[in-house]
Amino acid sequence: MYLALLVIFLQCSEICTQERVFTFNAVHIKVQPSNKVKNGAPMSIICRADISKSTNFNLQHNITIFKDGKLVLMSVSGKGEARYEVPMARSSHTGDYHCAVEADGKKRSSDSLHVWVTGMTKPILIAERKEVFEGEVVKLRCELPEEVPPLHFIFRKMKMNSTPKEKHQFESQRNFSVIEFPVEEGDNILQFDCFGKRNVKFEFETSEPSNRTLITVKEPFIKPTLRIKPSSNITEGKEIQFECSTVVAKMHDIEIILLRNKTILSSVRDQTTLKYSAVATLEDSGEYLCKVEEGKASKTTRRNVVVAELFPKPILTASMNKLDENKELTLSCSIKDFQNASFSILRRNSNGDILLRKSRNFTTRANVNDTGSYICKAEVNRIVKESKPVMIQVYAPVSMPNISVPNGLPEVVLGRPLKLTCCLIMGTPPITFTFYKGNKAKKEVVTNNTHAVFLDEDIKQNDKGQYKCSARNHHSSGMKTSKILNITVIVPIRNISLGSIPYGEVEDGSETAFLCSVKEGSWPILFRIFRKTDRDVLLFERNEYADRVMWQKKEMSRQDTGMYYCIASNRANVSAKSHPIAINVILASWQKGVITAFVLIPIAGVVILAVWWFWCKKKNAKGPSMEMSRSALATNSTSEKLSRQHNDGDYYSGSGYIEDGENHMKSADENKGPDLESAEVEYTEVEVSTLDPRRDSVENRHSRIQGHPDAT
Repeated sequence: MYLALLVIFLQCSEICTQERVFTFNAVHIKVQPSNKVKNGAPMSIICRADISKSTNFNLQHNITIFKDGKLVLMSVSGKGEARYEVPMARSSHTGDYHCAVEADGKKRSSDSLHVWVTGMTKPILIAERKEVFEGEVVKLRCELPEEVPPLHFIFRKMKMNSTPKEKHQFESQRNFSVIEFPVEEGDNILQFDCFGKRNVKFEFETSEPSNRTLITVKEPFIKPTLRIKPSSNITEGKEIQFECSTVVAKMHDIEIILLRNKTILSSVRDQTTLKYSAVATLEDSGEYLCKVEEGKASKTTRRNVVVAELFPKPILTASMNKLDENKELTLSCSIKDFQNASFSILRRNSNGDILLRKSRNFTTRANVNDTGSYICKAEVNRIVKESKPVMIQVYAPVSMPNISVPNGLPEVVLGRPLKLTCCLIMGTPPITFTFYKGNKAKKEVVTNNTHAVFLDEDIKQNDKGQYKCSARNHHSSGMKTSKILNITVIVPIRNISLGSIPYGEVEDGSETAFLCSVKEGSWPILFRIFRKTDRDVLLFERNEYADRVMWQKKEMSRQDTGMYYCIASNRANVSAKSHPIAINVILASWQKGVITAFVLIPIAGVVILAVWWFWCKKKNAKGPSMEMSRSALATNSTSEKLSRQHNDGDYYSGSGYIEDGENHMKSADENKGPDLESAEVEYTEVEVSTLDPRRDSVENRHSRIQGHPDAT
């Protein structure tokens, strides 16, 4: 019975399971009325699941709708469909939508759907103030309600008969922006508006313009008036007067400034009028500017003034611009087509011009210290004019130049540059120096100093090294040449080697010669010979006017064994080191003989003693061995006879024994039976006691024969 109920239960469970089988075919998402929705229109996002079921049963669906990855709707439905309703679509609803449906542990998502809400809300513009003064600022706030940042704001300033001025502002975190516009001179009635932009799929969408805001501009002061007296026919020497005035609404930090060609002539503060006067000169011609400022407000008035020339600038002439010292110099000052003037000739100086003479002409005998810049001045009716400066150069002759090496030694190392200096005791710059190598000019230097430097980088081993220099300036004495400087070219040490006689092995106490030589190098050369140890030991040192040196060590000892090397150097200050050579000090021949004698003689004595001892021992051991053999044989023979008689129970006479013995020995010798061979072996083993086996064998045989009864 229970078995039947279990079967029924399992079948019912299988039937129930089969009845709740379902699968997702697809999940769809769409927007109504279309993917492009006009700003302000209603919009619906619909998510629907397409499901196949085994039977018609109720299935709960968890439906979620996302915009740009953010959840906007979550719904539980038994119909497999959900709607996200937007009554008034705004640009913030633009984005990518998708949905997901989950039922009984199974989940399926839809494809992504892009929705674009076209158009933007109209921005709202608010001005902080409706009336402002020139120089102040207009503060504006533009807002795009219901729009989501990031947003671009564009503000526009408009006035009559002019192009609007724009200012752009980007806002990444808010849907409004605040900006300021300065109120400039000439602004009276201003209008402002704004609009917004946003980026959708790499395209900009623009809103309609905001409301226009009207701003009234007040003047803090009127445009200034500039009066000039006399207004025309202004000539040098006459007085010229300027007056700059304005009318202000309120006296607060008002400043009036008078400028000529951007140079400030005069200024007043907290006053409405500025006055300025001066004696007119030709330099007073130009543009005059009257400027009134208060805070950021500024207004200007411009006037041009032309001053007629009373007389031209004087001209200074010199008899000579470049001359030798002690020559006569004449300076003359003149004005073209004008004679009635007061003249003065001056010399320019950093601390102030030095008056030389109040006259048209000036004559002097030139000195080197008279070199400098000269001018002349002319005065008419309090108008003073200055000529262009004239440069006068007075030259002292150059002295005989001296050419030398800066370090004092007239030598140069091969491969290094040679630096030479050409100096003068006197001579007025600029001076032209020329350097010669041999008779060939190598370089020409023009300098404002009394010395010049020459660098010769082309030094060769075979150069004769004859250098000289010459100097000249604008003095009429001409060029002067130095004495010849002979330069020694020092060749650095190259290819150094060390040798010895004898080479390699040297007998103790013998003499050894070391030879250190170089293939290249200027003399004198400092030679040094070292032996390598923990701290290298200097053995020999000598300065030689030669390319080699020999050092003889009289007596070599075992302590002189080691590695030797030499170092050579000269005035090039570059040392060269040879490869090391090995010297091994060995015993002398007589030392070897003495050692041989002291070693071999004791060894020979020991050998002789050993031989003598061995011979004596052998001689003493030979006699006792033979006697023992005889007694042993006799004893064995007697014992054998007694044993046989006792065993046989017979009595034999002595002659019978001998006969038996003879017969027995004969048969034994003839037949070589095993009994005899066995007896001989046992006898031999007893008698082996000497060191020489061959000699022992002979002696044993002889003993055996001697011990035998028939031996006779």
